[in-house]
Amino acid sequence: MNMMPQTVVTPAHPRIIAERPIKIEARDVNVYYGEKHAIKHLSIDIPDRAVSAFIGPSGCGKSTFLRSINRMNDTIPSCRVTGDIALDGRNVYDRDLDVVQLRASVGMVFQKPNPFPKSIFENVAYGPRIHGLARNKTDLEEIVVGSLKKASLFEEVKDRLNAPGTGLSGGQQQRLCIARAIAVNPEVILMDEPCSALDPIATARIEELIDELRQNYCIVIVTHSMQQAARVSQLTAFFHLGNLVEFGDTDEVFSTPQEKRTQDYITGRFG
Repeated sequence: MNMMPQTVVTPAHPRIIAERPIKIEARDVNVYYGEKHAIKHLSIDIPDRAVSAFIGPSGCGKSTFLRSINRMNDTIPSCRVTGDIALDGRNVYDRDLDVVQLRASVGMVFQKPNPFPKSIFENVAYGPRIHGLARNKTDLEEIVVGSLKKASLFEEVKDRLNAPGTGLSGGQQQRLCIARAIAVNPEVILMDEPCSALDPIATARIEELIDELRQNYCIVIVTHSMQQAARVSQLTAFFHLGNLVEFGDTDEVFSTPQEKRTQDYITGRFG
């Protein structure tokens, strides 16, 4: 049977990318779960100090690609990744790369808040301890307090740092997980639908926090709320059936999409 040759998509370079250095480069990335071809010939440049949102219907590949950036898919035996994903020019699938160090550099915040069954302080201190980032107790306290402040949580928990992290509200737990990610000095923060389990007030707090954090980090967020993508991101990528259909400045993707599939999704014709 003759197969049509696959086309490798040349990554678009929206205006915002011209203004910021590239942090993550993906070239001809394919992800397979057994026989299922989940990501197809994806190429994209993701800039530093900006929020890039991945949108698209359920099962379209956006979370799969997100998890490929810090090799979370390595934990799935049937998963296979081909192509190149580079962080600051170094292929993250290089055999000599320390995956533990990669996951410190590329932090992840999951859909459901997942604090450790430890105190608020120990949740944030855990990473710096295992990575040897604190020389002494004073250093560790500075890292914990600084991370909680960056996550806009310190004022709410400063008098109960020894209380269990699991005792916080859902929104506070998610900010604690963000503080935990920040504590190991990441360069990139991946967020996989970080607000889907939260109420509107907690969601607004997280969105404000994302806007503050983008001044210092490369942030990639998967969301199936187009309103959220429009509010928090500078760049938006639309995925469909494992393909990256369109990637551009958020305002342009939502107001004047280049692809009919993008327009159909945004206007609610499918999804």
